Amino acid sequence: MNHQASDIHVLAGAYALDALDPAEREEFAAHLTGCDACRQDVADFQATAARLASFAAQPAPAPMKQRTLAAVDHVRQLPPRVPSATTVSLRGALRRKALPVALAASLAAAASFAGLAAWQNQQNRQLEQRARQSETRLDAVSGVLAAPDARTVHGRASNGALASVVASDRQNRAVFTATGLPAPAAGSTYQLWLAHDGTMRPAGFIRQDGTVLLEGDPADAAAVGLTVEPAGGSPRPTTAPLLLMTLPA
Repeated sequence: MNHQASDIHVLAGAYALDALDPAEREEFAAHLTGCDACRQDVADFQATAARLASFAAQPAPAPMKQRTLAAVDHVRQLPPRVPSATTVSLRGALRRKALPVALAASLAAAASFAGLAAWQNQQNRQLEQRARQSETRLDAVSGVLAAPDARTVHGRASNGALASVVASDRQNRAVFTATGLPAPAAGSTYQLWLAHDGTMRPAGFIRQDGTVLLEGDPADAAAVGLTVEPAGGSPRPTTAPLLLMTLPA
């Protein structure tokens, strides 16, 4: 069966996806040697197929879907412009290959957007979880500061930072606040401690100035300590305390 010159150019997608039979592939490969437009189309199709496959296996960047949806209404596929017409026989290749190529492209796009949707859902769940955790900590801190039995003590760390501890027996919680605390050296962090019968137990971290809820049970603790520890913290203090402040009685 004979086709017009524009017919063979439409097979660039099938060729890029290796969807032609050997004879057709050989005939189209011969056509490529003299058609710059088709060579460019094949390269573009192959690059697009590779990108779609990678999107199905890896998280896609968040703005990709918005950019794609915004652009899709303004783009349509056109056959390439060629300098002259030639007659080529490809034994019904267009009729047999057009639908499989369109189906393959649709499946690849569906896989891409499915991967993007899954990644976005996971990101949204993580953001919601962090927001709930932050809200819970804020409520706990506010509850201690506003407690009727709240008691406060103040102190100064050896590096000059001002510190205060507010404790509530009813809530069995304590809050630590620091002002003027310099940033720790690279690879280190500030770690808080509760002193129980001479044993220092980890009570959380403070990155720099701010207010944090002490971890652990302050009910039987005698003091709050602050040390510089390796990033990630330590099970026991490894440096001399910058601050050791008696808890309010």
